[in-house]
Amino acid sequence: MAIDYTDFFNGDIKWAQLAERYTFDEILEETSRLYDAVYDLLESTTDAAIAYIPHDPDAHDKAAETEAEQHVGWSIGHVVAHLTATNEETFLFASLLARGIVQGGRVRVEAPWEDIDTVEKAIQRLEESRRIVFSYAEAMPDQPRLDVLRSFGSEKAAAYFGEINAKASMLMGLTHHREHIDQIAKVKQQAEAALVTA
Repeated sequence: MAIDYTDFFNGDIKWAQLAERYTFDEILEETSRLYDAVYDLLESTTDAAIAYIPHDPDAHDKAAETEAEQHVGWSIGHVVAHLTATNEETFLFASLLARGIVQGGRVRVEAPWEDIDTVEKAIQRLEESRRIVFSYAEAMPDQPRLDVLRSFGSEKAAAYFGEINAKASMLMGLTHHREHIDQIAKVKQQAEAALVTA
């Protein structure tokens, strides 16, 4: 059964309420589906499309190193680096929370996106991430703790994210992943059209 994100994306519920609707097994099935969806997009494109920097008038990356880079579109390689890092972080938090460990701060490592410039490299990063994510899920106990919540550094962050237990943490990554699938598809379409006419 695929996860229905409608209420979440409409702003009617937070991750905790979405998580209550699904089992760990259903969340892991969704994880496989989302990784497969990105794999299918990567497998059916070209190296040039992976490295292509798209025109994106809405680009605004607050984490970019320079002001100029904040408004540059993301290549497919960049999106793959970003979404895989987020999944790994949220699943690592899930593994810790499920074992009763309260963890704050960030535990994120993002691969250098500039290095992901071929189909082979993008698929390697995707499949490496899939292995890492599922290893964090395997590290959970048979009876995961759902009463242990993630600690946030500010009241503002806590209010925004809501209560995040192990299942909700996994879904944080997956909702983010799902949004970026559409981005990859759009960049791929733009890249392939531009490269044909170049």
